[in-house]
Amino acid sequence: MKKKVVEKRYIIGIDEAGRGPLAGPVAVGIACVPHDFDWNVISGVGDSKKVSAKNREAIFCRARSLKKQRLLNFVVVQIPASTIDRIGITKAVSLGITRGLVKLDMNPKRVDVRLDGLLHAPLEYIHQETIIKGDAKEKVIGLASICAKVTRDCTMVRLARTYPKYGFDVHKGYGTRAHISAIQKHGLSKIHRRSFTRRFQK
Repeated sequence: MKKKVVEKRYIIGIDEAGRGPLAGPVAVGIACVPHDFDWNVISGVGDSKKVSAKNREAIFCRARSLKKQRLLNFVVVQIPASTIDRIGITKAVSLGITRGLVKLDMNPKRVDVRLDGLLHAPLEYIHQETIIKGDAKEKVIGLASICAKVTRDCTMVRLARTYPKYGFDVHKGYGTRAHISAIQKHGLSKIHRRSFTRRFQK
């Protein structure tokens, strides 16, 4: 008698980075691990805001290595400022979630999706749970958070070379005093979110 093959179940964690900055994209991180994943192989995972930049990068590098070994998977989708201005930040994040899940190409009925804060996955993902401060409570969400944060920070450092007047490599597009001063002096760049910077526009 042929044995019935039981399809392996997975846990997906979803979080975003860069919801509040005045410039640059919003990044949606989606991490996927088997239900029996051994978190000892990637230590230090937690809320990206509480993990040092050095440790975030180390965790991200480790995640990439484990992805190559097919022990876990992750994707990061970045939605640009122009789209944020057109549809709003909430819909932009939702768009990133949808695109990221399409890239992962998992059976929606065979995954448990855990999302941070007030995020939601498309309705076909019937096993989904939104967890307040989930990045600190669920390692899979924490990993998604770190992947999103590291990827977005690297993008902002790269964009700083194209737009050197704004210091994106330092503040990553957030509304620091130095950033606001640069906007007032130089105006808005192509990667600034017009909908977030109306009070600075002449």
